[in-house]
Amino acid sequence: MDELSVPAAPAYTHRVAMYDMDRTITRAGTYSGFLMHVVRRRQQWRALLLPLVGVAGLAYTLRLIDRSRLKAINLRLLVGPRFRRDEIAPLAESYADKVVARGLHAAALDQLEADRAAGYRVLLATASFHLYVDAIARRLGIEDVLATRLDEPDGADHVHARLSGANCYGEDKFARISGWLADNEITREDAHIRAYSDHVSDHPMLHFADEAVATTPSRGLKKLAPQMGWMVVDWRARK
Repeated sequence: MDELSVPAAPAYTHRVAMYDMDRTITRAGTYSGFLMHVVRRRQQWRALLLPLVGVAGLAYTLRLIDRSRLKAINLRLLVGPRFRRDEIAPLAESYADKVVARGLHAAALDQLEADRAAGYRVLLATASFHLYVDAIARRLGIEDVLATRLDEPDGADHVHARLSGANCYGEDKFARISGWLADNEITREDAHIRAYSDHVSDHPMLHFADEAVATTPSRGLKKLAPQMGWMVVDWRARK
């Protein structure tokens, strides 16, 4: 991908580069990989529950449950209804090491560095869990992160296998982005915004941006991007 250019005028107070994570920066989705990473290293007997994970997936396909419920069910089955923070944290760190070592698009890393060099503040916005996303973000030098939260009572030793608030996906992700901009006193007219995603569910974020980039896009986004005038790139191989 050719390095994106920054418009000469007007002079913007803020520059923000918003990145999705799964299949945008990473080569594959990370959610299922994290669950299986935990199963193999913590409670291997939970692999016996994989048929129930399949049943939950079928229920989602049939629209009997939504995406948020599916994620909570799978987490409960493969990690547990609640789990100790100090037990799961090392597994999140080792999983992050694995993803960063072998699971990133080199071209995405190049673009991250190009955006930073051009003065952009990088925001990682993903539907994956903060539980391990924060560890991946630290390894990428990304300080601003929006991800799906789990119920983690203040002062408690345990994390519960249920979502706290909405799944950070689609319109709900964009609502979180809007809140982040407001919290950081970044107004739309004073900001130049880039957005990168592989999936059509990120239409709200991409539409909001001055420069929208469909990265190794899914079928739906590949069809939509030319209609919207968005750049399309393939990050599966470094150029």
